[in-house]
Amino acid sequence: GSDVLKISDISRIRRDNNDDLKGFQRKEIQNHVNSIVTYLDSGPVIFPNAIILAFQQTLEFKQSRGRSPDGAVSGTMDIPVYTSDRRASWIVDGQQRAFALSKTKNSDIMVPVVGFIAPDVQIQREQFILVNKAKPLPKRLINELLPEIGAELPSDLKPSKIPSELCNLLNRDKKSPFYRLIRRVSDEDSNSKAVIIDTALINMMKHSINNYGALALFKQSKDGLSDIDSMYNAICIFWSAVKEVFPEAWGLPSTESRLMHSAGIQALGNLMDRLVPRMPRNKNMKSNIKNSLLLIHNDCAWIKGEWEFGMSWNAIQAVPTHIKMLSEHLIQLDYKASGEKD
Repeated sequence: GSDVLKISDISRIRRDNNDDLKGFQRKEIQNHVNSIVTYLDSGPVIFPNAIILAFQQTLEFKQSRGRSPDGAVSGTMDIPVYTSDRRASWIVDGQQRAFALSKTKNSDIMVPVVGFIAPDVQIQREQFILVNKAKPLPKRLINELLPEIGAELPSDLKPSKIPSELCNLLNRDKKSPFYRLIRRVSDEDSNSKAVIIDTALINMMKHSINNYGALALFKQSKDGLSDIDSMYNAICIFWSAVKEVFPEAWGLPSTESRLMHSAGIQALGNLMDRLVPRMPRNKNMKSNIKNSLLLIHNDCAWIKGEWEFGMSWNAIQAVPTHIKMLSEHLIQLDYKASGEKD
């Protein structure tokens, strides 16, 4: 067990200077590691959980003489141990166990290892997601990795792939109203300006795509594929209008602005699903949306005051009842204002 980290390393999820996604593993969970170390140090123990490694090159295997009755092939595999920081493999599953094994006093614990050859990081990511799918792996980590996966995904992961890809675009594009405002797993330590959790936007977009909202208009084009460019354009137009109509509430932490809060994002997303489809898709689309939002501006309590349905601005939480209540109120305000305008 103590030798695992001599031949393997952790591929941490992060973004490079070009904003390309690197790696796939989350941070070390110190409490989890410490609890495993305590167990391993308690005396003679059994370690039945295999660590899964992705080797970046073909390894030399020397078969033993003879063959076992069940047809299995036994032998010796040579795994190089480098003197530098380089390692022969990446840990796909079991990083917390590997760290614990490197710290335990029981350095001679025998550990089962499953290895496969995968020089391509995309294959490593695919296996990482599939191996961890049934475990409580952070949903945000899976969501950020999904756009980088080219293989066929399980049916329960497919709905998140396009929203997560749009989330990446919104965070990278300097013309996006959400530029550098979205908190993603890969850059939480470095992006201090990020105030919107990615899950809020992803849930908002998933709801719009799957419930006949504004983005569902572009769910399938003539070639059977979703028109992501049109989805992105619609999102930018609507939320740029929101940013300009509510500048006092934009870009603040969610503790200071419920517009940047998960509840506000999802509620305004429901309003987007009402406004965008009724607007002519022309050069005046953004100004038309702004005009509609301006009509309800004074009735919104994003950073102070109280909503008409009896809740103070900072009492709104990201729970279904509050999101529903806020969504219905915004839609009612729009309905009344558009009727008065007509």
